[in-house]
Formats: sequence, C-alpha cells, structure tokens
Amino acid sequence: MTEHATPAEESDNPDDKALERIIAVRAREYRQAAGLSVGEMAQRVGISKAMLSKIENAQTACSLTTLSRLARGLDVPVTALFRGMDDEREAVFVPAGHGARIVRRGTKVGHEYAQLGSLRGAHKRMDALLVTLTEESEVFALFQHAGTEIIYMLEGEMVYGHGKSSYPLRAGDALQFDGEAPHGPQTLLELPIRFLTVTAFGDSPHH
Repeated sequence: MTEHATPAEESDNPDDKALERIIAVRAREYRQAAGLSVGEMAQRVGISKAMLSKIENAQTACSLTTLSRLARGLDVPVTALFRGMDDEREAVFVPAGHGARIVRRGTKVGHEYAQLGSLRGAHKRMDALLVTLTEESEVFALFQHAGTEIIYMLEGEMVYGHGKSSYPLRAGDALQFDGEAPHGPQTLLELPIRFLTVTAFGDSPHH
C-alpha cells in the first residue's frame, strides 16, 4: 500500500501549517459525522490507520492523490476538505455606551442615533443603530432607503408608520419592512423611546 504524504515541516510561522490544520479538522469532522472509527475510515480510504491519524492531527502534508482518496472515502468534494482556509469573517464589537453618535436626517428634529455597527462585504451591507427619542424629539416620517429594515422596541411606546399602514409599538415589539416605502415615527406616546434598528442592504445599495 503506497501512502502519499510527507511530514509537515517545522516552522516558527504558525500560518505555515494552517492548511494541514484545516484538513485535519475537516477530515475528523466528516469522519465522525459518518459514524466511522479511524480504523474503519482508513480501510475505506485505502491508507493505514496510522497515516489517517497523522492527517487528523495535522502531522503530515497530504498529496493530491491522498486528498482525492480521502474525499472519495468521505463522500465529499475535495474542496470540502479546505473549508475555512483563508476564510476571514468580519465582526464589530461596540461596548455598552460607546456607540458613535452620528448625524442622519432625523437629527434636526431631535432623533438621537448611536452607531452600533456596520458590516460591509463585496455585495452586501448591514447597519445597526440605537435610536433614542425624548421630549425634544419631533415626528418625522419621511425616511426612505434601499434594503430591508427591522425595528425592535426597547423602551417607551409609539405609533410607527410604513407606507399607508400604522403600527403601535411598545417594548418587546418588532417590525420588519421594506425600506423603500416612506416610514418613521407618527405619534410619540410614551417617552423616552428607544429602539434598535437594523437595515440589511443587497447588491449596490443606494440612499
């Protein structure tokens, strides 16, 4: 039985073994999902149990032939064994009380906006705001923008308009809608009012 693999080289750079680690995690993950032991999987793939153990512990660099046999034995595409490699995912953390105050169309009528995060990818964007309305705030129902928005009420009570409809909202209520229609607070019933609003944009967002 010929086993096409070479020992993973030692290096001071932790990224040098990233590929071996990813393959190790994926191989073990798929084997366990199939309910197979290391010995059973090795027999199915056609390599020794020791070799499979080295692969699953990132102690060896697999040849393309071994990867192909491993993928075939796991009944997954070869690319599945690389899932997670060079896979950067953005995250935004905003500590309590540290949301940046920003100016938007409602600012001039007393609406306070705290930016809680904004994620931007190649083809999508998501914005999250904490909106506060006080006694100094006025009604302003002329917001229109691309994307889908969801409002989650945290405090207070108001009537929120969207298109030709009106929705009474109080703490715990949620409202999701298409941002293209005119929308905004219509009646401020119980102040202060605080709500979280998250807007998800698709391709080529516009305002």
